[in-house]
Amino acid sequence: MKKATTPRNTINRKETTHKRIVETAARAIRRSGYDGTGVADIMKEAGLTHGGFYAHFSSRDAMLAEAADLAGADTLAIAESIFAEAPQEQALFALMNAYLSNEHMANIESGCALAALGSEMPRQAPEVRKASTRRIKEMISLVEGRLTGPDAHEKALLAISTMVGTLLLARAVDEPELSQDFRQAALSHYKAIK
Repeated sequence: MKKATTPRNTINRKETTHKRIVETAARAIRRSGYDGTGVADIMKEAGLTHGGFYAHFSSRDAMLAEAADLAGADTLAIAESIFAEAPQEQALFALMNAYLSNEHMANIESGCALAALGSEMPRQAPEVRKASTRRIKEMISLVEGRLTGPDAHEKALLAISTMVGTLLLARAVDEPELSQDFRQAALSHYKAIK
C-alpha cells in the first residue's frame, strides 16, 4: 500500500502561518503583557480566525512559550549585532547605550522581552518560564564573553540586571526627566567598565 504524503506547499503554508502567529504573539506579549494577550486577539492581528489556533498549538501556554523564545531571540540578535560592530573594550557600553536609548524605551513592542515582561514571569506556566530562562542565560553568556577578568560572570549578571531594571523603571514613571535620569545614571556608572 502506498504511503499518503502531504504536499510540500501545504507544509510550507502551515509553517509560514505558524511563524506569523508566533511573531504576532511575540509583539503582543511585549506590548500588552502575558495576561493582556488573548488567543483571539493574536489570531485576529495575524489575519487569521480563532478556530485555526489549535492546528498550530496544543495550548495558549505553548504559543506563549514560543513567543517568549522568539522575543528573547530578537533581543539576543540585536545584542550580537551591537557587539559585532563595537571594539571589545567598548562593547558593554555600546550595548547599554543602545538598550537604554530613547528608541528602545519607546518601542516596547519590539524591545527586550525581559524588561517588558520580567515582573509577570513568576506567574507564568513552566514552559514559558523555561523558554525565557534559556534566553536569559544565553544573554548572560553573550555579555560575559565580551568582558575580561575572573569576575566576568558576575559583571555580566550585574550589567544585565542594571539594564533591565533601569529600563523597567524608566518606562514606569510618568515624568520624562526622571526617566532620563535613571538611564543617564546607569550609563554614567558603566561608561568606564570593561
